[in-house]
Amino acid sequence: MISTTYPLLDIFWTMLEFFLFFVWIWLLIVVFGDIFRSHDMGGVAKAVWVIFLIIFPILGVLIYLLVRGGSMHERAERAMAQQQKAFNDYVRHASGAPAHGTADELAKLADLKEKEAVPELRTLANNPAVDAGVRQRAGLALEKLQ
Repeated sequence: MISTTYPLLDIFWTMLEFFLFFVWIWLLIVVFGDIFRSHDMGGVAKAVWVIFLIIFPILGVLIYLLVRGGSMHERAERAMAQQQKAFNDYVRHASGAPAHGTADELAKLADLKEKEAVPELRTLANNPAVDAGVRQRAGLALEKLQ
């Protein structure tokens, strides 16, 4: 019987060892990611940390967490903010929305007024065959012009 040769306490101990092993691997991956994502370290410092982590893995992870662990979340947060900004810029570009702001929109509207595009905007705003979003934007443009 397996229950007589491998007691319950040994099963729990083995589960704890597996759990700690996977936590250590996860920490090692996170530390390597933080080393390569960090912009405040030069190439030599990154190489030294990587060599230290390869030669002394457990000690290296613990020392890295003690020395640079306090600012790991700041670097991760900065990277996430950059990714979110890049995503927002991509979505804005893909949707055709203006990249700048209302000042640019007002400048474009003034150019339209100079080019006497108001009748075209009225046609767009009142034409039921035109998409509802286009009609709404044309109506808003007319309101801003007047």
